[in-house]
Amino acid sequence: MHATLIVIYTDRLDECADFYANLGLPLQSEQHGNGPEHHAAELGSMVFELYQATERRPATGSLRVGFRLPEHVGALELPPGRHRLTDPDGRTVDLEIVAEASMDEPRTS
Repeated sequence: MHATLIVIYTDRLDECADFYANLGLPLQSEQHGNGPEHHAAELGSMVFELYQATERRPATGSLRVGFRLPEHVGALELPPGRHRLTDPDGRTVDLEIVAEASMDEPRTS
């Protein structure tokens, strides 16, 4: 079993989209039929989406997400290792920055 979808509803859609794009997530603007515009990134077999919060779909509360990404991806230029950041809504984002050749190795705990 593995996760296939993470959806975050936010009151700060543009700021969150910029934050996650700067991490290196390949976010694209999307709209399905008459549904709301949102941002989505395909990450292997998982999709990560950001939607504007509404009265019907309030902002996602506490959530911690983690990403493993190669060096030199995104605008942050973080050195290899583990890093803990906070997105514009205050959610914790754990990053594991690895050398490109290490991307396929099993994750360390």
